[in-house]
Amino acid sequence: MSVSEKKAKNPMRDIRVAKMIINCCVGESGDRLTKAAKVLEQLTGQQPVFSKARYTVRTFAIRRNEKIAAHVTIRGEKALQLLESGLKVKEYELHKNNFSATGNFGFGIDEHIDLGIKYDPSTGIYGMDFYIVLERPGKRVARRKRCQSKVGTCHQVTKEDAMKWFQQKYDGI
Repeated sequence: MSVSEKKAKNPMRDIRVAKMIINCCVGESGDRLTKAAKVLEQLTGQQPVFSKARYTVRTFAIRRNEKIAAHVTIRGEKALQLLESGLKVKEYELHKNNFSATGNFGFGIDEHIDLGIKYDPSTGIYGMDFYIVLERPGKRVARRKRCQSKVGTCHQVTKEDAMKWFQQKYDGI
């Protein structure tokens, strides 16, 4: 048995979705932002968190600390279901530059109604960004409070690993 076959059979080498973040940036506070938050709540069943602007940009009429976006973090089975529906909109096609060096990937959709939510004229149409964080079992070692340690470089998820996982799991391109 070669080294690559041993690595393939090891259950600790399996890649899984740690979490998925859905971000809906409106660029302004007020009514549009609350409607976008309502759309996120309909989609996920969770209460969204509002993000503030880092600094003032006059050309966009954004002030520092003004709420401009809403996002939700989803884990577990619900994350996999929403990832599936999001990828269906993108027709399971992602570019090479959708993947980060740390093995995560993200993509955006233009209209939330493509995900299966019924169109409501009073709400409008919002686009959103999906960002998926991948990990291997044993990642807790780096996050826990007691006996914290580093995860070795050969156990971390790389860009190539993430792309290979995506192609195998979703028959993506």
